[in-house]
Amino acid sequence: MENRSYALMTGVFTIALLVATVLAGLWLNRDKTERSPYEIVTTQSIPGLNPQATVRYRGLEVGRVEEIVFDPKVTGQIMIRLSVEDGAPITTTTFASLGYQGVTGIAFIQLDDDRTGSPLLKTDPEHIGRIPLRPGLLDQLEKRGVAILDRTEQITTRINNLMSDENQKTIIGAFDNISKAAEAYGKIPERLGPTIDRLPALAGKIDKSLTSFDTFASSATTTVRNYDRLATGLQAPDGPINRLNEAIGSLQGVTSDLEAETLPHLVRMTDEARTALRSVRRTSDAIGDRPQSILFGGPNTQPGPGEPGFVAPTK
Repeated sequence: MENRSYALMTGVFTIALLVATVLAGLWLNRDKTERSPYEIVTTQSIPGLNPQATVRYRGLEVGRVEEIVFDPKVTGQIMIRLSVEDGAPITTTTFASLGYQGVTGIAFIQLDDDRTGSPLLKTDPEHIGRIPLRPGLLDQLEKRGVAILDRTEQITTRINNLMSDENQKTIIGAFDNISKAAEAYGKIPERLGPTIDRLPALAGKIDKSLTSFDTFASSATTTVRNYDRLATGLQAPDGPINRLNEAIGSLQGVTSDLEAETLPHLVRMTDEARTALRSVRRTSDAIGDRPQSILFGGPNTQPGPGEPGFVAPTK
């Protein structure tokens, strides 16, 4: 009996010692870090994210995920509760995204900030601060992959349409035309051969023509120079043009004197000669009408009105 009592006491003591050791370890290893509550509200998919997942701020561990639940107020919306160390700089411009550890697929919350110096985000158990969730790398790859697949499908459809039977015939016809055009272009050098052979002779003729043109240009230059000399000689102070101008001036002076002095005398002489001719004509007419007037004189002139002996004519 005493041996059994001793064994029982030894077992109880051993168990009590183990429990005390575990409790002491837990007490010594308890987390004394003070944390603040935050939450993320999103409608995006969060594959691989579980409670107790790590929360990192620019790669540094600052907290953990406490709870993941559906929002009771908004259907389809997910609420992620976080506990973040008080020293973490969570600001009003801080945003969250999903990160993945290696190839395991275990997700964690990655916090980042658009800029530095923003005011801190206020939070407390009654009014929990909300951090927006942006699409992660995999989400962006998924969206872009879907867009790439859509484009690839469109391109494939267009290629199929392009490679239809009618288009194949058209393409084959186009290649045939290109082949014929290449053959035609291949024959062009053969046709141009005689013309190319004539090019040296043509070049020689062009050189001769250029030489003749240079000679003509030199002759024209000499002619122009002679013309310039002739024009200079004609326009000299004692040249022919100035002498001709002087002669014309003298002639104009003589003409002016003739018009001013001689012509009036000639006009008067012409008037007097005209008057004398009229008198001679009247005399000739009178002698022609009465030849006896040469012997007996002219008839007496009848008195006019108001003169003595005037007799008024009767009706």
